[in-house]
Amino acid sequence: MKSFLYPKLIPPGFTWIRPEGGAVISKVHEWIQPLSAESDAEKSKDADFVMVGVPLSRSSISASGASEFPDAFRRAWKGFTTYNLDEDVDLSSRKAIDAGDVPMHVTDIRRCHDNIIQASAALHDHFPESKVCAIGGDHSITAMMIKGMHQARPDEKIGIIRFDTHFDLRDLTDNGPSNGTPMRNLIESRVVKGSDMYNIGLHGFFNTKDLKQYADEKGVNYITLRNARRAGIEETVRRSLEELSARVDTIYLTVDMDVLDIAYAPGVPASTPGGMTTAELLEGVLTAAKHPKVGAMDIVCLDPQNDTAVQPTVKLGTHVFLTFLTGAMMR
Repeated sequence: MKSFLYPKLIPPGFTWIRPEGGAVISKVHEWIQPLSAESDAEKSKDADFVMVGVPLSRSSISASGASEFPDAFRRAWKGFTTYNLDEDVDLSSRKAIDAGDVPMHVTDIRRCHDNIIQASAALHDHFPESKVCAIGGDHSITAMMIKGMHQARPDEKIGIIRFDTHFDLRDLTDNGPSNGTPMRNLIESRVVKGSDMYNIGLHGFFNTKDLKQYADEKGVNYITLRNARRAGIEETVRRSLEELSARVDTIYLTVDMDVLDIAYAPGVPASTPGGMTTAELLEGVLTAAKHPKVGAMDIVCLDPQNDTAVQPTVKLGTHVFLTFLTGAMMR
């Protein structure tokens, strides 16, 4: 069944059969509505949350099946209720839509990236008041989602807050638009200033010194995980948002799941020792989502094929998404 935004978006490979009208909605898979050709385009504009799958991982530096996460993410919904006991918030009181997937070319990464930009622009144009949530995919998709947002809202200044182990500032000449270059891509494209980027969670022996020097040259704000823990994750995120919101109109949140300690993220190819705990990441995401200028987000670099049989990383990625929605509702 085609989306009314086809061909910029195509139906996902997996969808749930929703209960008939009048049924009590208590599970996430019963709540999030697929966007189809039969959907009333105007009525859908009032959606609070719009999720889109971005199944691209050919542009990953390390071997990755992150392109499989959007469908694994949808399958995981059945294991979650819409009620967040910790915050006493029921998501089902809001409207959420699954807009489908961005179409990908089999071999042409540039065309894939162009498709993401076009889909992002269309989504932000059609759903100007909605929180657009992109489910990747590797981290190269972030630059393209933000470029699409910029196309739809050229007068808005965009800032970024991110949870990531890496700078993602590799040289585009050597690496191209890969998952190691999205922040540099945005800086060199003049879509986002380095000084309007805040990276929380860098640690250990997983970045080269030249990338730190480039970050310093461009004014990128970065807080190592050790320093974030000393100040408190919530306080670190709150302070970063306070500084950033004074300079930009819209804030984009990107969650690279490799920020997690490898013990918590077997399904992340680039996860490392010494990273964030599950609790720390969820606290950070909730804090960020509560801020009124955070208007869109993504989750990237989660490979279900590398996860264990019980899918702990897929479930955590789903939890991150639902935590973001919770925070947005608590504003």
